[in-house]
Order: sequence, then structure tokens, then C-alpha cells
Amino acid sequence: MQNIIEYEVYGDYALFSEPGMRIGGEKTSYHLPTYEAIKGITESIYWKPSIKWIVDSVRIMNPIQTETRGVLLQKYGGGKDLAYYTYLKNVRYQVRAHLEINGNYPELKADWNEGKHYNIAQRMVKRGGRRDIFLGTRECQGFVVPCVFGEDRSFYDNMPGEVSYGFMYHGITYPNEAVLPEDKWKMTLNFWNAVMKTKGILEFPKPEKCPRRRVIKKMEPTPFGKGTFSGLMEFTDEEA
Repeated sequence: MQNIIEYEVYGDYALFSEPGMRIGGEKTSYHLPTYEAIKGITESIYWKPSIKWIVDSVRIMNPIQTETRGVLLQKYGGGKDLAYYTYLKNVRYQVRAHLEINGNYPELKADWNEGKHYNIAQRMVKRGGRRDIFLGTRECQGFVVPCVFGEDRSFYDNMPGEVSYGFMYHGITYPNEAVLPEDKWKMTLNFWNAVMKTKGILEFPKPEKCPRRRVIKKMEPTPFGKGTFSGLMEFTDEEA
């Protein structure tokens, strides 16, 4: 069964960081896209609660560059304050991801048609996605086009070895996509040891296989039955 999609996402700016780094006034992007951000982009292309997306690989196409910009912020107590945001600029990534059936919603078993979702996702890639694409934050608009992963030239094609970026935020496992028993009914923060391999490729581990994981809080899964999700009946007439 085919379940892999490949696409390219690009934009003028991006800001990838963990949620805890965004509370204060200053924001600084990682040099690499996070798993959570790329997963969010993939879900903006196409998503239903009966499936979940797993990001396999990302290929960095353009040289990693940053730009710091002054931003005038509205203070909660009134008045304004100047903050500095450090963005990635002129970003372009190739992405390979695959879909899996989300077994956490047995009430949606009638929609567990992997071939159907794959065909729809392929069409949505060609259309540039169903929803707006953001590169880490809402002010960083992105655009999606189809591609063949590994084709075209990357700035890092001739990189002689690997580059380690150390301990890095991977993403969040919510209870509606929990795989491990210990993750059920919990919100879990995942971290990994990021390595950019030859040709600028990142190979992400699955969330449940990240080397460092931390439970943030207990959390109930989001209900997606009838009357709770307006898009539940979309594409019901599609066939594989």
C-alpha cells in the first residue's frame, strides 16, 4: 500500500523553536526545522482524525542563514516594548512523510481506508495544501509544491560529513496520537539528538522512539465523533 508523500516547502522566513522558548519577548529560531513544525505543515496539506502523519526525512536545500529583526510588542499591562526575533531566511526544504491509521479512534473505523487518504493527500500536495502553510510561526508564510525527494541540488550536497546540532526539541505527543501505554491520557514532550547528514538530510525518529521524553501533564484526547468535528464527513465518497 502506498502511503508516502513528498513535497517541497519554502518561504522568505521561518522560526522554529520549542514552545517554552516563546514565552518571553525574545525569540530565536533553531537552525533546523523541528519535527513538530514539519508535521504541522503536512497536516495543513491534508489531515483527518482517522490518520496521523509521520515525518520521515527533511532535506535542507538552501544555505542556513539567520536575520535578526526588531519587533514592537504590545505589553499586557499597557504600552509597548521592543523585542528582537532571530529568523531563518530564504528557507527551502524537501519533505518525505507517510500516513498511518490512527487506532485511537475506533469509532472512526469506517474511515480507516489508507489508500483513500493517500490519494487525497497526493491531490492536496499538487494544490499547495488545504490550509495556510506556516513555517514555525504565523508571520512566516510558506508555500508547498510537489517534488521528488532527493532530486534537484542542495547547498549541502558536497558536505563531507555529518553536523551534530546536539540536544533539540522534537515535538509533542498528544493523547489522541499516543502509541505507548505510558503516553495514554498524557501530553508528552519529546527531544532528540539532531544530526544533519550528507546532502543536508535530517532523519527523524518516531515520537515514541525519541531518546528523551518528558510528561508535561495529564490530558484527555480530543473527541472526534459525530457532532464534534465538522470535517468528519468530508471525502466519504472517495475510493482507493
